[in-house]
Amino acid sequence: MLKQRTIIGACATLALIALTGTAQNSPQLVERYTDLAGSTQNATALVTGLRDGSTITLKSGSTVTTIDPPTQKMGFGNVDDALALTQASLEKRGIANATPEQLKAALLEVLNLRAAGEGWGEIAHSLGLNLGEIKSAANRPERVQQARAERPERAERTEKPDRVERMDRPMRPERPERPQK
Repeated sequence: MLKQRTIIGACATLALIALTGTAQNSPQLVERYTDLAGSTQNATALVTGLRDGSTITLKSGSTVTTIDPPTQKMGFGNVDDALALTQASLEKRGIANATPEQLKAALLEVLNLRAAGEGWGEIAHSLGLNLGEIKSAANRPERVQQARAERPERAERTEKPDRVERMDRPMRPERPERPQK
């Protein structure tokens, strides 16, 4: 019974990810932010470091950049939000392929605001961004559009038959009077 629930739960999670694009574990986050980090190794370091609250080491050629996150351990959703805001912040500045130092500066800006107690929406607003738009754009990858395209089309509605007229109720016969005793 437990194995069946686990399989059903895993299938439901995969369906949710396919439809919403929401990353729910490390490999998905690594895949999503590999372009931001410059490599799979750097993306793995970012996700792992943010999840564990540990030092992040980014490498680019012979350059090594370390980031000490000012936040504590973060859940997958928080890691996703932090990296999405960092990426959007860099894009807003016109930086398409950030160096590890540029990535560090943008990420620390986001994490310092988070460590100060601000919510993700407040952080986005202070950076001149809209978290809803960022997350919506992240949730519109090709696979979501494909999933929607693969849905069967709705069948045309058939016309309802005309309403049958209601027959009048037959009258109830009167009750016979009871003889008095």
